[in-house]
Amino acid sequence: MNEEMRRKILALLEQHRIMTIATLRPDGWPQATTVGYANEGLTLYFLCDPKSQKAENLARDDRVSLTIDHDASQIMEITGLSMAARAKAVTEQAEAEKVLGLLSRKYPEQVSLTGPMPDPGDVRIFRVTPTVISVLDYSKGFGHTDLVTS
Repeated sequence: MNEEMRRKILALLEQHRIMTIATLRPDGWPQATTVGYANEGLTLYFLCDPKSQKAENLARDDRVSLTIDHDASQIMEITGLSMAARAKAVTEQAEAEKVLGLLSRKYPEQVSLTGPMPDPGDVRIFRVTPTVISVLDYSKGFGHTDLVTS
C-alpha cells in the first residue's frame, strides 16, 4: 500500500467512531451490528459482552466484514471504507488496558456512563486486523473504490 492511500485510510479511521461489523452466525447467516471502535494505525479494537452473539460467533469463526462511513447530503460526497479482516480476542491485560485508554480518548466528551468504565475482565475486547481494505470515494466517480491488501 502506498503512503498516500495509508494516510487516506488512517484519516477515515480517525474521522469516525462507529462501525458496522458482520460476523457469521452458527447457521451461516451474517449478523451485522454497530459498535464503537478505536484504532492504533490500521488495527481496530472494539469490545462487547462476553456472552453476546457476536462474541460467540467470533469464538467459532474469526472472519469479519466491516464498514466505516457517514451520511452525506450529496451522493458524490460519499466516502468510507470496508474491510475483510480477522478479529481475535485480546487476552493480555496490558493490551486490554491500552485499548480501554484508546476508547476513552476516542470519546473525550463522554462525561458519564450508566456505570463505571468496564474492567477488562468484564468485557470481551477484540483486535481486528484487516486483510483487504476497500476505500470508497465517490468524488473520483460514482461508486469508485480502491482495493488495498495488507
